[in-house]
Amino acid sequence: MQGYSLAVLSVSLAVLGGLLMQYFQIRNVEVPFFLFAVAVTAWYGGAGPAVLALLLSGVTFDYFFLEPYYTFYVTPADIPYFIVFAAFATLVTWFSTVRRRVEGELREARDKLEIEVAERSQQASLLNLTHDTIFVRDMNDVITYWNRGAQELYGWTAEEAIGKQSPQLLQTVFPAPIAEIRAELLRTGRWDGELEKTRADGSRVIVASRWSLRRDERGRPAAILETNNDITEGKRREQEIRALNEELGKRSTELEIINKELEAFAYSVSHDLRAPLRHMAGYTELLQKNAAAVLNPKSQRYVTMILESAKRMGTLIDDLLAFSRIGRAETHKTMVSLGQLVEEAVTEARQDAQGRNIVWKVGALPACYGDRSMLRLALVNLISNAVKFTRVRPQAEIEIGCTDQEQDRVIMFIRDNGVGFDMKYVNKLFGVFQRLHPPEAFEGTGIGLATVQRIVHRHGGRIWAQSLVDEGATFYFSLIRSQETKP
Repeated sequence: MQGYSLAVLSVSLAVLGGLLMQYFQIRNVEVPFFLFAVAVTAWYGGAGPAVLALLLSGVTFDYFFLEPYYTFYVTPADIPYFIVFAAFATLVTWFSTVRRRVEGELREARDKLEIEVAERSQQASLLNLTHDTIFVRDMNDVITYWNRGAQELYGWTAEEAIGKQSPQLLQTVFPAPIAEIRAELLRTGRWDGELEKTRADGSRVIVASRWSLRRDERGRPAAILETNNDITEGKRREQEIRALNEELGKRSTELEIINKELEAFAYSVSHDLRAPLRHMAGYTELLQKNAAAVLNPKSQRYVTMILESAKRMGTLIDDLLAFSRIGRAETHKTMVSLGQLVEEAVTEARQDAQGRNIVWKVGALPACYGDRSMLRLALVNLISNAVKFTRVRPQAEIEIGCTDQEQDRVIMFIRDNGVGFDMKYVNKLFGVFQRLHPPEAFEGTGIGLATVQRIVHRHGGRIWAQSLVDEGATFYFSLIRSQETKP
């Protein structure tokens, strides 16, 4: 509505100006006044008000400035004049309208550009605050943005990096042909991988790189945003761990071969020693039986010592064979009742402790996953040791129970009030033929605890002991609670 009011006002001012010029005898200035009125209306009011101004200009011009004055009479000679005026006024209106629209569009584009520049500046400022490595390059790999994180990692400032080609500046080593990487980037809009780059000081760095493709309004590739995370230290540790694992694998293989060779050697030696040992024992018994009358007491004692040594050697061979079989035997694991195994082991141990005063304390024991015969042998050895080393006590006390220290494992203990041992020798406790007490005080071959340790290890557990001299000892070992938690 304001545009149409402007049309009336501008034409009125043109009429007033023309009449004023006519009063002062100045002619032929009316047309420029009306054209100016139409142009002003078109510029500020638009096309509709401009048409109204054009019509009003024609009517008022005919009424006030064409003879006969103050009439709307138009002669045929005036018609071309009106046509030219109308055409010229229309051209001015069109030009004003187009220019006004173009200026409006330019103004709008400028405002959008200012907003976009402000947003981009804010985004760049935010990206510059982070310590993450971020830079942008165009489709020709020319760097257009370089944040502070990139400067901290690579050593080049933004002024030094911007305008340079990224692969040449950083001497990038790609894990695949660059054509394949670009094809994936164009197809999916992103690419992830590990790259090796060079810092400004010449040192190499390995980064986890992520590329994101930005497209313009028409969907054409415009720029690539790249973020890098330094993983050099992690890769170095991976290589060290890989090398250590390879070395460990080699040593494990070598140890496995050595263990098999040792087991085969022990089995062969033990087996081959049995025959001559039986001969020695047998002939010594015949000598003792047939020549007893002619042997003096000293010679008879020598013969007795030979027989006892032969029997001890036989026991050692038997234990060594049993130890060797434990390493070679195949395990048949099922759910086993530890309570039942302990009951059987205690019954067997009581046969060697007849006439002794022993207090047994057996707690509630759960089931576990393992080989029944092997676990029974381990319990027999541990309980027999407890019976043997409490022999010097007027009243022996042996306690067997279970702790709940680990959720997925059973931890059993066998505690006694026997002679105990010095903890500084605990590392020798589970070695083959290792004894912490003299043979004349307590019999044994020194293989029992080594056998127990091998059984426990074959079940994925561990065994340890705690003791004080003359205050008893406690042996602990762990077993898998169920098949679902086996290693």
